[in-house]
Amino acid sequence: MARTPLDLDELVEHWTLLKDEQALVSGKRGATRLGFAMLLKFYTQYGRFPRNRAELPGEAVEFVTRQVQVPASELESYEWAGRTVEYHRGQIREHLGFRECSVADAEKLTAYLAEHGAHKERRPEQVRVELLVRCRADSAEPPTSGRCDRIVAAALRAAEKSLTALISSRLTAESIERIVALVAGADQDDDGPAGGGAKSENAPPVLAKVKEAPGNVSL
Repeated sequence: MARTPLDLDELVEHWTLLKDEQALVSGKRGATRLGFAMLLKFYTQYGRFPRNRAELPGEAVEFVTRQVQVPASELESYEWAGRTVEYHRGQIREHLGFRECSVADAEKLTAYLAEHGAHKERRPEQVRVELLVRCRADSAEPPTSGRCDRIVAAALRAAEKSLTALISSRLTAESIERIVALVAGADQDDDGPAGGGAKSENAPPVLAKVKEAPGNVSL
């Protein structure tokens, strides 16, 4: 799917270097200067760093090059891995008051999502959106994509266990006995078969009938 080009208003709003940001950039030169500026503005907008050059909109690159006075071609020599980019990321996090997502942060995110997100929303993609919103609110950099998936999956499992335990705690002893009997294949209620006749031994259990045609979601 083609990306919609950025218009001038979007460029000005999200890709203009502010006075304090200009001070951060001023001590750098060439590709380092341009690369740092792009990392800074991307992080300010999205709360994370770009994974590679391809994530940077061409219009944004051209807009920033005019501010830092470095040709766009210089960006091709900026290294996306290694000590320099890690140092740049550290500077940007410190400037913006963000931190990397630690093990403790991931555990807090899992607990928060299980309690506030996964109980009412079972779609992983929607729980993931809530995760990213929470990271931003806590000034924590979002985890990697794979780690996000694991946190979301853990939150959904925890929410399901919690809900199951809540339902179980509300069941009476009589209800539990009837459910166990249903699962075991009993298909007679307390009054016996309808009409007083014996059920055929080959008749499918009640639970099997329910599973064959459970009805719509509201049912």
